[in-house]
Amino acid sequence: MTKFIGIIPARYASGRLPGKPLLDIGGKPMIQRVFEQASKALGADKVWVATDDQRIFDAVIAFGGQAVMTSENHRSGTDRIAEAASKIGADTDVVINIQGDEPFIDPEQIKLLANSFDSPETDIATLIRPFDPTEGFNHLEDPNKVKVVKAEDDRALYFSRSVIPYLRGVEKDKWVSTHQYFIHIGMYAYRTEVLKEITRLAPAPLEVAESLEQLRWISNGYTVKVSQTNRTTIGIDTAEDLEEARRYCIENNL
Repeated sequence: MTKFIGIIPARYASGRLPGKPLLDIGGKPMIQRVFEQASKALGADKVWVATDDQRIFDAVIAFGGQAVMTSENHRSGTDRIAEAASKIGADTDVVINIQGDEPFIDPEQIKLLANSFDSPETDIATLIRPFDPTEGFNHLEDPNKVKVVKAEDDRALYFSRSVIPYLRGVEKDKWVSTHQYFIHIGMYAYRTEVLKEITRLAPAPLEVAESLEQLRWISNGYTVKVSQTNRTTIGIDTAEDLEEARRYCIENNL
């Protein structure tokens, strides 16, 4: 039976929302809400917060969670996850990287990631959602919405900030109604040995070009499996996002 742990990377520094993990959402710090949602999927004893800040560490311990201190110098969340997994020293087969700024993350999405490892070919797993044609081409073209193309066996073939595939001979205003596009949701899970390996890889040219870390893994031959979800997530990046999350709490009595 495959064994899992979940790690939530949480940094205090943020360009737009300093101290983001500790911001209050409906009477709880955001990191607590993420922890509680992840625990519904994995169990509280299988979820850890990885942070470089004592204030976040102390807050997690205060609400009864598990936390581990990591270096301030990591270039990516993946590197932080790898250090945390090493320090935790848990006997686990798969490490799930849970976004620390999504306080209402759906536990079923975490389970979807876990289910990807029923296949022995899976090195890394992530999530995608079908692009809704009613959002229009302008939204599809947004470089902050990372597009994914996949094989018939659900292997990710490529991730891009550009619109892929290009539809030859079709007017752009008809692309979204002609082809089903997929948008990446930035949650990952890694086999433990693969996680150790990918943190030792040098940046790949495609990764540098698109500023997408997952292209390093594909460039080096790792199998990235995608699972499809229809749920959108509420990420907290701006003050407006924070207010929306607080309203969501009130409206849903959370």
